[in-house]
Amino acid sequence: MDATESHPALLLRPWRMSDAAGLVALYRDEALRRWTLSAIDDEAGAARWVEAEQRGWEAGDRYGFAVVEPRTDGGDGQLLGNVVLKGVGPDTPSAEVGYWSAAHARGRGVAPRALEALTDWAFTTFAGEGLTRLELLHQVDNEASCRVARKCRYELVDVLPAAPPAFPLDGHLHVRTRDQPPARHQADGLAARG
Repeated sequence: MDATESHPALLLRPWRMSDAAGLVALYRDEALRRWTLSAIDDEAGAARWVEAEQRGWEAGDRYGFAVVEPRTDGGDGQLLGNVVLKGVGPDTPSAEVGYWSAAHARGRGVAPRALEALTDWAFTTFAGEGLTRLELLHQVDNEASCRVARKCRYELVDVLPAAPPAFPLDGHLHVRTRDQPPARHQADGLAARG
């Protein structure tokens, strides 16, 4: 995704083993640890996490993307976050999306832009397999995730009961369907270029 006046350029790509050290640094953030199910404490743990992400790609049922700020020389810059599509498969009309942002990337529009890119990619890539609905889950007290979901037109459709230990609090279920019209700012941008 190209840079805008107020947001950096973003690159979404599969996770690499070379990201392990960066993951360890990102997971020192207590807020990130609070909202994610995995805890990465060292490079061995980060390597296991990256291997699991790579296995998801190989199996074709989980697609995790590192969100990075590309450098001007074409290489990868700083890790900014993660977006993931999970539970996708043939004749499966629904899948789940998730995301997190590094502490230094929060408030810079990274999560909504990355989620929007993932959403577009998922509906385009898996349309032939019947994907028509994406679900997004977060704890009810994660107000930042709720704002990201709403910005990306994922409608709040239900409050799910807690399921400890993985989900200690009630959760919001947001949904976006493939047939939703594009956001007004996207449609305006396309018309202006057309």
